[in-house]
Amino acid sequence: MNRRQFTLAALASAAAPAALHAQSFEITRTDAEWRAMLTDAQYKVMRLEGTERAGSSPLDKNYAAGTYFCRGCDLPVYPSETKYDSGTGWPSWWQSLPGAVGTKPDRKLLSVRTEVHCRRCGSHLGHIFDDGPAPTGKRHCLNGVSLVFRAA
Repeated sequence: MNRRQFTLAALASAAAPAALHAQSFEITRTDAEWRAMLTDAQYKVMRLEGTERAGSSPLDKNYAAGTYFCRGCDLPVYPSETKYDSGTGWPSWWQSLPGAVGTKPDRKLLSVRTEVHCRRCGSHLGHIFDDGPAPTGKRHCLNGVSLVFRAA
């Protein structure tokens, strides 16, 4: 990577959170409203596209029957039936609920990843990788702070 490519990648990554918030979502809040409803850790992940520390979420080892909801707008996003132990330290699923999430390229690192967010409020959930189990081969690697679990 040359200096120009590095500079362009850095500028793109700095603009990425702003680009997410510039999109039109069904549920919108001001920055002050988001800060009032979220802890600092939740805000960092959900609104600034951060990542929680591996192994820090109690949802990683939760395999009870139920549904996972977006903390930002209470949209059901992942079913317990598609959750599995990826061994990564983050809660992982091989598929979301139909129409629940959106994706976009994430260029914050030197490679391009697929960022996954709530389709209704735009909250950052995590990333999707191509190393998951059948039947999809996908690993939706999520931040537990972005989710609320409700048992069936």
